[in-house]
Amino acid sequence: MPKKVPKETPKDQHFADRLAGAIDRVGTPLCVGIDPSPELLPEALRGMSSDPAELLAAFCFSVVDAVAGRAAAVKPQSACFERLGSLGVGVLEHTIERARERGLVVILDAKRGDIGSTARHYAAAAGAMGADAITLNPYMGRSAIEPFLDAGLGAFALARTSNPDSDEIQSARLESGQSVAEHVASVIADLGSKRIGARGLSDLGAVVGATKSEDGARLRAIMPDQFFLVPGVGAQGGTVSDVRPLLRPGAASPGELGVIVNASRSVIYAQPDAGESWIDAIARSASALGDELRSLVES
Repeated sequence: MPKKVPKETPKDQHFADRLAGAIDRVGTPLCVGIDPSPELLPEALRGMSSDPAELLAAFCFSVVDAVAGRAAAVKPQSACFERLGSLGVGVLEHTIERARERGLVVILDAKRGDIGSTARHYAAAAGAMGADAITLNPYMGRSAIEPFLDAGLGAFALARTSNPDSDEIQSARLESGQSVAEHVASVIADLGSKRIGARGLSDLGAVVGATKSEDGARLRAIMPDQFFLVPGVGAQGGTVSDVRPLLRPGAASPGELGVIVNASRSVIYAQPDAGESWIDAIARSASALGDELRSLVES
């Protein structure tokens, strides 16, 4: 694999405007999560090499190529690469580079969340990797978020996540009557109000799971100008219909609906039909989900 210093994220265009533009180009708010697990890699690929990093690179590059033009964004899960140490991080950097060369917006799924002085280092690292945006844990407050925005990155702070056990914390009620998720949403909305782009959307978005759609309308009312990164569609049981309460009303284009809907396992591990390669199966699955998500635009 060639050694190359990754380019920093471009600062000349607002992140939310770039994401809205990418969604408009493909006509669907699809994001494909790149979560490579060694035990789930296609059998046809495993025999190519005994080097885990080479297999990881071959799989991720093929995923990127298969979904380019079908999805607006990809979301590589940092942990899946970090498990291989420096070699894995190198594959992550080159996967990000390949995705951006193919016109995909890259959301680094790292869920960083530390005090400001540490967050600045994390932000610099994400920028050096070439990511357009990153996922963040807002538990430590605004100073855990602001350095990423100051570095020119988009950010998605966890608000209402798709995992079932999130209810224990996120549904808890405060003295104000708000849930913890609703209070976090109000902080995201306030902090993001200073980062609105030309398309009316903020560089600071929120993670809101499709499996928690019963809270969707309330969270959208609190965060009218946020992009929602929506996990949970597909393998976790969420549906496209569950995304509807999360949409911004009155959107003029697909990119202004305010959602980027992520699917990982259901796309990247799609089972091939008879005579179909695993790469073609990924492309077919991405196209099918992308077409289904177009119904959000038409509604």
